[in-house]
Amino acid sequence: MAEQGSEVTVVGAGAKLEGTIVSAGSLRVDGHVKGNIQADGDVMLSPQSSVEADIRAENLSVAGRFHGSIVVKGRAELARGGRIDGNITAKSLVIQEGGIFNGQSIMDQQATAAPSANAKAQAPQPQAQQAPERTHVP
Repeated sequence: MAEQGSEVTVVGAGAKLEGTIVSAGSLRVDGHVKGNIQADGDVMLSPQSSVEADIRAENLSVAGRFHGSIVVKGRAELARGGRIDGNITAKSLVIQEGGIFNGQSIMDQQATAAPSANAKAQAPQPQAQQAPERTHVP
């Protein structure tokens, strides 16, 4: 997921963070995080991670335990042995066999775009039928 050569912030296996994490690049969590995570790059939760947060990122990979809400611009992946308890909004969602997902998934607006106003205007509209004119003959 992370591009080679890009900056990756690491929350180590022994670390416990509470609060907001903002990363200009990608983020890998090996420890415990509680709060909010916002990354301009990818977020990777390793098998030993435990995260209770709201995450906003480019892409996400969960191999550990996660509770909260996820909003990613691209792909959300739940690896074998990983667990997500919460809602996911993403363009694509991949759940590997052995991954546990308990929540709701919402496909990104661009992936499920509603018909545009122009398309609605071009759609044929049902014609109202007029009753035939009645003439009264005395």
